[in-house]
Amino acid sequence: MRKFILGFVSGILLLLLAVFLYVRFGFVDPRADIPINAFEMHVAMPALDAAVDRRAPQLKNPVALTSENLLTGMQIYQSDCASCHGDVNHPHAALAETLYPRPPQFVEDAPDMPENQNYYIIRHGVRLSGMPGWKDDLSDEQMWQVTTFLSHMDKLPPDVAAAWKTAATQH
Repeated sequence: MRKFILGFVSGILLLLLAVFLYVRFGFVDPRADIPINAFEMHVAMPALDAAVDRRAPQLKNPVALTSENLLTGMQIYQSDCASCHGDVNHPHAALAETLYPRPPQFVEDAPDMPENQNYYIIRHGVRLSGMPGWKDDLSDEQMWQVTTFLSHMDKLPPDVAAAWKTAATQH
């Protein structure tokens, strides 16, 4: 039994060493213009979701759900986020295909993370992706307004939806 456990542990360590060496010596293809591989889709993205879930503080959105806050959030989203995440007139952002990993296209697939996690990502960004942290450029209130917009972008009041169509046409 002892030999079996030693062999099993040795096998796991060799496998981990092989993966490390594969990555470290440059065998991972760094091109952004190739399809997402199965590893990334089934391991890396769920790992990112789990990491955000673990680290995002349990904050409650302090921004009231008003047309004014949705409009402000939409304006920030349109100027700072839509080029990667899409907008009402361009649901699939052209820039998205040039980034790796591909940013979510929120018009096609509305964000379904809790607001505290969306806020956390907006505030801190995502390492090894094109998603910057906005804590130095946006106030906490502005980041929460964008979060509020993201949480409701698939069910906007008519006045906000109309303003978004107009804003998206101008960009």
